[in-house]
Amino acid sequence: MLLREASLLIITSIEGPVLPKLVLVRKARKIRLRQTENSGVRSVEWDRDFIEIALLRSHESRAMCGRLMLRAWIFFLFGSIGLTAIAQQNHGANDGYVGSGVCAKCHHNIYESFSQTDMGRSMSQITPAVLKNIPLTARVNASHLNRHYEVFARDGKLYQTEYALNPTGQDVFRETHNLDFLIGSGANGIGGIVQQENYLFEAPLSFYSKAVEWALSPGYEFGDYGFNRPILAACIVCHSGRPRITSSQSAKMMDPPFAELAIGCENCHGPGETHIASVQMDSPSSIVNPGTLSSWSSDNICMSCHQTGDARVLKEGKSYGDFRPGQNLEDTLSIFVVPFDRASAPKDDLLEHYLSMRLSKCFLKSGSQLSCITCHDPHVQPSAQKAPAYFRQKCLGCHTEKSCAIPLAIRQRKIPPDDCAGCHMPKREVTVISHSALTNHRIVAQAEEPFPDVAFHLTTSVLPDLVDLTSDPSKHTLVDPLARLQAYAQIVLRRPEYRMRYWELANQLKTSHGENLYVLEALADEAVQKHTDEGSRLAIRYLQEAIRRGANNPVDFEELAALLVGLNRQTEALDILPQGIDLAPYDANLYRQYTKLLLDQKRMREACEVAAGGVKKFPQNDLLRDLMSRCADKDLGRRN
Repeated sequence: MLLREASLLIITSIEGPVLPKLVLVRKARKIRLRQTENSGVRSVEWDRDFIEIALLRSHESRAMCGRLMLRAWIFFLFGSIGLTAIAQQNHGANDGYVGSGVCAKCHHNIYESFSQTDMGRSMSQITPAVLKNIPLTARVNASHLNRHYEVFARDGKLYQTEYALNPTGQDVFRETHNLDFLIGSGANGIGGIVQQENYLFEAPLSFYSKAVEWALSPGYEFGDYGFNRPILAACIVCHSGRPRITSSQSAKMMDPPFAELAIGCENCHGPGETHIASVQMDSPSSIVNPGTLSSWSSDNICMSCHQTGDARVLKEGKSYGDFRPGQNLEDTLSIFVVPFDRASAPKDDLLEHYLSMRLSKCFLKSGSQLSCITCHDPHVQPSAQKAPAYFRQKCLGCHTEKSCAIPLAIRQRKIPPDDCAGCHMPKREVTVISHSALTNHRIVAQAEEPFPDVAFHLTTSVLPDLVDLTSDPSKHTLVDPLARLQAYAQIVLRRPEYRMRYWELANQLKTSHGENLYVLEALADEAVQKHTDEGSRLAIRYLQEAIRRGANNPVDFEELAALLVGLNRQTEALDILPQGIDLAPYDANLYRQYTKLLLDQKRMREACEVAAGGVKKFPQNDLLRDLMSRCADKDLGRRN
């Protein structure tokens, strides 16, 4: 029921602090707050001109009452919001967020402009308007994987199919899903997302705008993930507005999975609830305006999603949703990079925008005052035709016509003419994503200009082997050793030379943080590398303790089970694998490992049940189908 439809509502669940009754009055569009004596009932009365909320004394917190009152103002001013939320007892569920649709009530033009930008179209549902912009039929053959794919539309829905054929042309398997969401604005491409229960999975095909074709999604050229590649919290938090994530370490989502689908106003301005209330009461605005922040603080907002680094580490007890614009990003998330090597300086433009800008002459000569929003207005995205002139004017904010060494006449003959960014921030092919290009944000005089000397001196005395991009360069802040340990854990996968440092730090933390999951995982990793029975027993103890304390990484369960089997402790392994499957039902390795162990133990009926469940969930998995065939062979032998 909407507030507009109610003539009288008795609210029996409102709780407020010990203070005189508050009456909220709205006449026309003016709100004022006044105190009255303690009397009356808890009620909301509505007619065409007047609203009154009467709140009785209560013994709950002042903050709770403030939260309730602010939400009430929003409901009165924006009648499209459902009334059911006003009596919601979980007062922290929205954390002050109201959604971009509410912002649009007052900022309509800005909202409409932003909605046309790439960020404003970061995710979408399947609608007829969306389907008009992409081909609705396609056939893709990945011969190196022995896989075939199809795209088709039916009844307003978009579908993808994956299948394999045997030598006689018959189906080995065939799996079809309708796409629930599309991810990406189409600047480089659009990917499909399939929702299965409370998990989101990437679809095997993506649409690439430059090639105007459907092809394998990024990463699928190396292996077949089917419809089982989970969209993890660290990814979806930057590709959507407000994802409802159960845990930053899990791929599981709430129902529904999004409070706001595309990136919206509050991603950069913070929660809008208090702002709406203060504006209506003629109080100073309380919204975060990135344009009034320091360049460091405003860049922190952009950096949270536009700077990948080599490791991204959440602070202990924090989730991705805890960061608020205007706060220091490092209080929630640390982003680390491996120091540059002159012999092999990186050339990757994929989400390394902030660091690239920081290493440009424009940034260095500005005294670190150049920021992302010096050149970018997030509310506006010029068309491809207008972009050269638009960004040229940004350049002329600091430079002059005479700054360019190339004569104007020559610049005017280029296509597009006089394109500063085209020469000094050229787009480069993204090596890990087909048919894609991104702008190099290191502003250079020449396209292949080497990195400045400062690029090789970014470390500090307190952190000599990593660069902490979220630490204010003007300060030498000590890095939390647990954050550094997690950074090492991510980096050793690509840089094995960091493994000894990973182990050394874990041993240093063993006394003070011996119960920490990441310390236990690091100690287990060190013990496994001893390649001895004693090392295996030690690793088992560490992993068992990590799982007991809530570890949900499927690799922990897989490794623990393998170690137990290696020491002939199969019964314990059979206990641990189902626990892993419950926590990570999207992990095919757990199903394979469990099925194989059951088969080895001659527990055929149970093995076949697990294999059948695995094949149903992962039909594309050749190894699971091979294990399942042993069940078929057994049944055939029984019939004979």
